[in-house]
Amino acid sequence: MTVKLHTLSNGFRIVTEQVPGLESATLGIWLTAGGRHELPAQNGIAHFLEHMAFKGTTTRSALQIAEAIEDVGGYINAYTSREMTAYYARILAGDVELALDVISDILLHPVFDPAEIEVERGVILQEIGQALDTPDDVVFDWLQEAAYPDQPLGRTILGPTERVRAFSRDDLAGFVGQHYGPGQMILSAAGAVDHDALVRAAEDRFGQLPALPRTGTAAARFRGGERRQVKDLEQAHFALALEGPDYRDPEIHTAQVFATALGGGMSSRLFQEIREKRGLCYTIFAQAGAFSDSGLLTIYAGTSGEDIADLAALTIDEVRRATEDMSESELARARTQMKAGLLMGLESSNARAERMARMVAIWGRVPPVAEAVQKIDAVGRAKVKAFGEQLTGTPRAALALYGPVEAAPDLSGLLGRLVA
Repeated sequence: MTVKLHTLSNGFRIVTEQVPGLESATLGIWLTAGGRHELPAQNGIAHFLEHMAFKGTTTRSALQIAEAIEDVGGYINAYTSREMTAYYARILAGDVELALDVISDILLHPVFDPAEIEVERGVILQEIGQALDTPDDVVFDWLQEAAYPDQPLGRTILGPTERVRAFSRDDLAGFVGQHYGPGQMILSAAGAVDHDALVRAAEDRFGQLPALPRTGTAAARFRGGERRQVKDLEQAHFALALEGPDYRDPEIHTAQVFATALGGGMSSRLFQEIREKRGLCYTIFAQAGAFSDSGLLTIYAGTSGEDIADLAALTIDEVRRATEDMSESELARARTQMKAGLLMGLESSNARAERMARMVAIWGRVPPVAEAVQKIDAVGRAKVKAFGEQLTGTPRAALALYGPVEAAPDLSGLLGRLVA
């Protein structure tokens, strides 16, 4: 299995990995344009565009787009994140160029039919309504907003209802014209693919696109704060974030090992102490997430209103204790979990294509898996202790609470307990 990377003269990048033994492939275009690239008045437009991509081009109707892929047994989809938007398909080996033709068509020749815009506007408003009815979705949006107030990274991906109701055809076309240039696009394909054939096909479809000027984004600043809302729900939802490293920081692997040992599985400290020993929750976990210039170590749990104060206090105690006495056996288990998750994930062509696109966007290359494994293995107790001391020494944090949370401590109280 060999990763190959080629860049066209206009900045369009093609990265492939041929995986022997596969009869299928995943192919897609990942754009370095997502929610954080929106202006305040555009909040939600990147996600709106993702929906509109499948609503018709100058040569295909919405139905014809779906039929082109599904007639050959394939699958096509898209997603929007805060830093990227992806359009991808999974197909059999003989249909790779067809998939590229369809995806290039929806990106390069959208019609943005006014009637279809109104139909999809309704769909997205329903999606927003569904998210607002899902408390654990709400609390994570609030946590992001509390961590990055008045910043692009703090805004929701779906956008507020009033913005989505107002977007026009010109707004959609304007965002495409500003952010959908060849230098923002990465064609990534894994599985039964031919690199040279894809380069030629990409040159035909994207080679004449004029380069767009790079548009900078405001640097992220983790500021922290608290957002809570008392509501009559069955569960009190608790989400805490401490500032962590960005994904280019060498300490990102240390943060991930720390988070895994703290709350990454059934053997983790949070799960064992708070769920198994005390029965205070059903769900509790920790994870380390990162952006290009900031990061979060996040802890989430759902509990009862009567138990929220105890759960919050015990969670903070476990974070502090993990810094003080994390054992080598816990770290070995966490490292093994991370490596296994990475390697098992790469059994999917989807995961391989997505990983390559993200690595090219971050590093301009695809680091070998062995390099990632080596960095995980290098995380020992001294690194974890130093990271934990930095995390808890002068912490900046964000807290989001939703449901019967009257008894929950405030953020300043939790931070006081953390550094005590």
